[in-house]
Amino acid sequence: MLSRVAENIYWLARYIERVEDTARLVSVNANLLLDLPRGIAPGWKPLIDISGANELFEEHNKDYGERQVVRFLLGDRRHGGSIISALTAARENCRTIRDIVPREAWEQLNGLYLFASDHLQEGSTKSGRHRYLRELIASVQGLNGLLDGTMLHDQGYEFLLLGRYLERADMTSRIADVRSGTLLPEADELRPFDTIQWVSVLKSLTAYQMYRRSEQIRVQRGPVLRFIFHSDSFPRAVRYCMETVRTGLERLPQSDPALRTLGRLARSLDAVQLESLSHIELHDFVDELQDGIAQLHQEIATIWFLPLPEPPAAEDS
Repeated sequence: MLSRVAENIYWLARYIERVEDTARLVSVNANLLLDLPRGIAPGWKPLIDISGANELFEEHNKDYGERQVVRFLLGDRRHGGSIISALTAARENCRTIRDIVPREAWEQLNGLYLFASDHLQEGSTKSGRHRYLRELIASVQGLNGLLDGTMLHDQGYEFLLLGRYLERADMTSRIADVRSGTLLPEADELRPFDTIQWVSVLKSLTAYQMYRRSEQIRVQRGPVLRFIFHSDSFPRAVRYCMETVRTGLERLPQSDPALRTLGRLARSLDAVQLESLSHIELHDFVDELQDGIAQLHQEIATIWFLPLPEPPAAEDS
């Protein structure tokens, strides 16, 4: 397989996953703010913290109001993590490999891009947001199902899985880190609200029902963290994502350096006792985990993707 084709498939999957994850975050945060009293609700800033784009956001916005944050995450083309930017990049990657993916997948992605663009103004309003985000999530899930069910399960498909599950692991760790930082201290009078916020963490990942089925205990910090980081049967848990990436790497040639990097990442994940971590310790652990994911991405790019062109040398005066 050509390096260019492998890279385009990989980034196609990452951008598609980014669209769904961002849509989930905005939707769940809107619902959470309706459930909590005004003085307790965390507001909209945590969503920008999750994206890691605070500096860019503050360059163009004076405060973290609902309208500004929703517009930034849904339709700001200057932000590479916005839904419109991710769909634009996914569409371009898919266009260049139209002979690799089923034609129906290209048509569905193109239709999703047109829907997201044409209804962006409506989706940025309180009245139209729910329908807009629900349609985006359903369309991405349908697109992923179409790719899984009709694309050849060859090397190209392995790169699709690598991109999807690396992006998903990264977003799951970000949600756990930033969301837990906005939660309430342990106190009897605040416990009902604390439970509501941990439920929102699970709902951000569509994990609430699967958590209750798997853990069979009430929603609380330690078990929730254990479930979304260590579960090997929930598809959005970090460990599940890492195991899927491992399977894909083992089927690709020359993957030993990437597998070693993944092995270090997996050992670090297995060794941590999440229930005993304070918020600061959890934040440090998530930082290390995300650094490991970035290193794994770099290994994948070094082994299989074309290197970036060298910048032209400056001429002597």
